[in-house]
Amino acid sequence: MAAPYFTEEERAALALAEAATRLADQPDSVGDEIWDTAATYYDEKQLASIVLMIAVTNLYNRLNATTRQIAGAWG
Repeated sequence: MAAPYFTEEERAALALAEAATRLADQPDSVGDEIWDTAATYYDEKQLASIVLMIAVTNLYNRLNATTRQIAGAWG
């Protein structure tokens, strides 16, 4: 049984984020099943927002890893 802390909609967004973040793990990391599941809960504009947020978060993570910055340590 899955943990009750996330709704099905949130789980779909998290699965999309995980797949989009781990692109090197498999050739088709964001497969149709993951995308279609997210698309059942979110419209096109919402999906675009989610994908952009995933991209920005991954950008910051890569910048922090490259410069050896600890997230949140600057403030």
